[in-house]
Amino acid sequence: MIHSELGKEGEHGLFNYCIISLSTLMLMSPFSCATAIVALIVSTYGHDCKKYNLTPSDQSLIDMMKHYLHTSRKADCPLTPLQQDIGVTYVRWGKKTCPEKSDIVYTGQVGGNSYSNKGGGSNWLCLPSDPENGKAHSYANDGLYGAEYQINSSNNPSGVSANLYDKEVPCSVCRRKGKVSVLMIAGRKSCYKGWKSEYSGFLLSEHKSSNSKDFICMDGDAEPLDNRSSNEEGALFYPVRAKCGSLRCPPYKDNTEVLCTVCTK
Repeated sequence: MIHSELGKEGEHGLFNYCIISLSTLMLMSPFSCATAIVALIVSTYGHDCKKYNLTPSDQSLIDMMKHYLHTSRKADCPLTPLQQDIGVTYVRWGKKTCPEKSDIVYTGQVGGNSYSNKGGGSNWLCLPSDPENGKAHSYANDGLYGAEYQINSSNNPSGVSANLYDKEVPCSVCRRKGKVSVLMIAGRKSCYKGWKSEYSGFLLSEHKSSNSKDFICMDGDAEPLDNRSSNEEGALFYPVRAKCGSLRCPPYKDNTEVLCTVCTK
């Protein structure tokens, strides 16, 4: 219930004050509440404002009503289509699925340039399992190969299967709704404060004696694309180890496997 009184002119001039039942407002629907508050403010200010002086208590009440209107309406405002569509994408290397709370955009296999090529691309690609192929040509620039694990019992990172050698590498492109930033951190298995780890694993890349490629964060529970062991020697994944020197040790340690994690925020 809202009660408004218009005072008469006294020694402090004309004034206007309102008494409002906040408990009643809170029980109203947001629309009714907003209507009531607007009506109250119109009642308060609808006169010639130059003739009226608001006391500090009047102004405090009005400020409180404005705050209530702002917070109550904000909670009830639906997300716009643009806000609902906020999210980030990342590749989960070595897995056919996405982590919990992430949606799968597509799955496929990892591709890249051949380890022996001197030119061409240097990045790894997550290739979809349902490609739309172009026309066949004979020009000599075959630069896209499937990737294989070069992981065995002599170099497998802690917890990673030693039976992945020469098997092809799967991948998944994942989308995490409600996030605006994605970051791969090499040298850590956990994210910094305020960030959420999507998955953790080990840093892998091409062998140092082959052509250069990017580092990627291979899932710590990496799996093969299937049971085929082909040894096609295309794009090859090797675990990376740290080397002290220009890399400061400590905090790093010599000849250790390099951990990694993919974080979102």
